Amino acid sequence: MTGNKKVVAALLDVLTDLTAEQISEKLESPKSSDLGDVAFPTFTLAKVLHKAPQQIATDIVAQINQDEFEKVVATGPYVNFFLDKVATSAKTLQTIIDLKSHFGHNDDGEGNNVTIDMSSPNIAKPMSMGHLRSTVIGNALANITAKNGYVPVKINHLGDWGTQFGKLIYAYKTWGSAEEVKADPIATLLRYYVEFHAKAKVDDTLNDEGRAWFKKLEDGDQEAHNLWQWFREESLKEFTEIYDRLGISFDSFNGEAFYNDKMDKVIDLLEDKALLVRSQGAQIVDLSGINPNLTPAMIKRSDGATLYMTRDLAAAIYRKNTYHFTKSLYVVGGEQREHFTQMKAVLSLMGFDWADDIEHISFGLITFNGKKMSTRKGDVVLLKDVLDDAHDLALKQIEEKNPTLNNKDMVAEQVGAGAVVFHDLMNDRTNNFDFNLDEVVRFEGDTGPYVQYTNARAKSILRKAGQMITTGDLSLTDSSTWDIITILNNFPATVRRAWDQREASIIAKYALTLSRAFNKYYANSKILTDDSQLNARLALVQSVTIVLSESLRLLGVQAPEEM
Repeated sequence: MTGNKKVVAALLDVLTDLTAEQISEKLESPKSSDLGDVAFPTFTLAKVLHKAPQQIATDIVAQINQDEFEKVVATGPYVNFFLDKVATSAKTLQTIIDLKSHFGHNDDGEGNNVTIDMSSPNIAKPMSMGHLRSTVIGNALANITAKNGYVPVKINHLGDWGTQFGKLIYAYKTWGSAEEVKADPIATLLRYYVEFHAKAKVDDTLNDEGRAWFKKLEDGDQEAHNLWQWFREESLKEFTEIYDRLGISFDSFNGEAFYNDKMDKVIDLLEDKALLVRSQGAQIVDLSGINPNLTPAMIKRSDGATLYMTRDLAAAIYRKNTYHFTKSLYVVGGEQREHFTQMKAVLSLMGFDWADDIEHISFGLITFNGKKMSTRKGDVVLLKDVLDDAHDLALKQIEEKNPTLNNKDMVAEQVGAGAVVFHDLMNDRTNNFDFNLDEVVRFEGDTGPYVQYTNARAKSILRKAGQMITTGDLSLTDSSTWDIITILNNFPATVRRAWDQREASIIAKYALTLSRAFNKYYANSKILTDDSQLNARLALVQSVTIVLSESLRLLGVQAPEEM
């Protein structure tokens, strides 16, 4: 709730039988500023007071002391509050300039840990566009988590275990060579992987060979372990380059293999609780008692090999014991919904009440020019290639718009990578969307470069002004600034809403809204006119740069000083 709505809620709390919290839930922002800044609908009071909503609105207005407002009027069943624009603008700008990037921060999280399982690429495969969503959504949520007073713990749960490594080891030993892998590690390993699946379609015995090699790996076979370790190290080198370009770091790289020595304890706990059932040679947990629609959770295959479920249970217990999380978020595609429902159900049956604190942060698919990507088929769009192309497109536009710009290549990298990240995050995370790079890296429209350019433009105005903004009277009487003030005022509430809904797109859409409002103001106002309100207008511009820069930071997008 914004400061303005708090004032209104506190006022109405005295005049009605509703609590301030109940009132705040009902307060609305009118579609047009002509109808006011905050509106209270009186429909819910009609049954209690046995009056028409219009009459209730009129009665409430008659009781209000309007000194803190420009005016308060009854419009049909609504009580519409018009804020004191002069006082509100001064207070808003002073608050932002005083707090700077801390504006919008709250302490709701009270320093509690939130673990975030994110990115999680598979070893021995390049990072593709398919990994983008988990990576950037997870990173943005971590930043939003911290902004709301929690301590995020970013975990890259690497896919460094499983039958695919048995398949890869078999492929390498059967038709691969050390020289090929050393020359181009990840591309070569991907080629082996794709080739294995192509040949396995013709000869199913290859899948048995792959499973046998993975069993050797699980059993500690030295040759298998050495090859696995080599594949892992080469993959991490390439992953790190991508993460550096995206400005993303992690608190843990503990992947699936880390939990190999922790799964026996999980199985022991399941046995102690008499939860394990043998079915067709495999060991499962029957979940029908919790939800008749849930399929059983498989813990061990008939050959004794463990599965994702076994390791995820071990990981969840380890994270709770290590980080004492208040929430544990898994940023994973929507197709894994049943897996996480099963995992939480098993943990609940094991007696862990904190299972309710686990959340699956699902997201939709990216298609690339209308096509779904598949590593197995080799239809993969590499994230590195997309970032390279985005850099080149950004550089081309910079050279057209600002050919004398210093550090063009560095700015192009910030803009190109930022464009890719922003485009992903401006889409509601559960939606599917198609990715077209030419549209993503445009400097106009609903894009990251548009927000970055708006921010850089505002900063250039401040540089051109060449004067310090002084404290004191920062009130603005120009009505053209009111939309910007209102949007700036909404930033703290936007930050809370983004966390409450676990939705980074709320921040991205906010940044676009603020950018549009500022560009409209810039196009129709003479900001640098030397008059009594110059200082206040510069304070407005500075406030816009503070909030836009912070919005971009929350999304994991850099904010160039010039473009």
